[in-house]
Amino acid sequence: MYSLARSLLFRLEAEKAHGVALSALDLAQRLGVAGCVGGQRVEDPVELMGLRFPNRVGLAAGLDKNADHLEALGTLGFGFVEVGTVTPRPQDGNPRPRLFRLPEQEAIINRMGFNNAGVDHLVERVRQVRFDGVIGINIGKNLTTPVERAVDDYLICLGKVHPYAHYVTVNISSPNTPGLRNLQFGAHLDTLLGTLREAGSRLDRDAGRRVPLAVKIAPDMTLDEVALVARALADNGIDAVIATNTTVSREAVTGLPHADEQGGLSGRPLFEPSNAVVRELRRHLPTLPIIGVGGIDSAETAVAKVEAGADLVQLYSGFIYRGPALVGECARALKAHGDKA
Repeated sequence: MYSLARSLLFRLEAEKAHGVALSALDLAQRLGVAGCVGGQRVEDPVELMGLRFPNRVGLAAGLDKNADHLEALGTLGFGFVEVGTVTPRPQDGNPRPRLFRLPEQEAIINRMGFNNAGVDHLVERVRQVRFDGVIGINIGKNLTTPVERAVDDYLICLGKVHPYAHYVTVNISSPNTPGLRNLQFGAHLDTLLGTLREAGSRLDRDAGRRVPLAVKIAPDMTLDEVALVARALADNGIDAVIATNTTVSREAVTGLPHADEQGGLSGRPLFEPSNAVVRELRRHLPTLPIIGVGGIDSAETAVAKVEAGADLVQLYSGFIYRGPALVGECARALKAHGDKA
């Protein structure tokens, strides 16, 4: 059924197809039939970061930037859904076209540029949602905010989403906001994480509930750089790490149509690079929760991500190419894998 829908959607320009698919899912949810699309959620509860995840399979940030479709996506069997990236002020993002399919590698290149309706819009949407899974909110900085003032934008977003998020992800790894990845290293990283950890702890005390902080990092780092990031995460009391965002490498897609488009590459070519980062993080951070994302398109790749060191996984490009059935397929495989361990 999804293969037919995909063949029709893939005749449309990629971003147009994205909007049509989400609108159709919203309609199915309003009609009460969205659950038939994804099937019954696999119950495989796990406790991490002080949170109870119904299962280990989540939706990565980027697919629902404004939480406009969160309730419908929540019917597809995910244990957790991450929305965003959201910024303090609305912004249009980069000019279109900015989303490209590479079907030969089941990959996607995007240079969306944090297009979103602003944090106030997202908060209002999350407030209205009924979803019994875990909700993560991914925060970033506006394009016009200088990198040296980036912490101000993250603090604004953290303060506004804190009452409504189960966890908050600090996105410092998108390749589509100039200078953003500089925040992953050295004094920039320590200052940002230390400031956000202090602010988060203060918000936790005031609210009487703890909202874990996660950090999303890039795959385009040397092992030494991953080790330095790992140390900064541990030193600043960060609760989890998401590995990884998209890659700027084109090694696996050279010569394919759209391969030379600017932006971040996701999908199958990201699988091994992201696994390498997960393995290195696990070596340095034996107990820190790791959310593995990148190239998961089957039960086997979901299990391999966990075997590399991830505690939870997130889907994005594989979900676009394989459809909602992938959610249950991965969740069942991870449950069986856990039962054997």
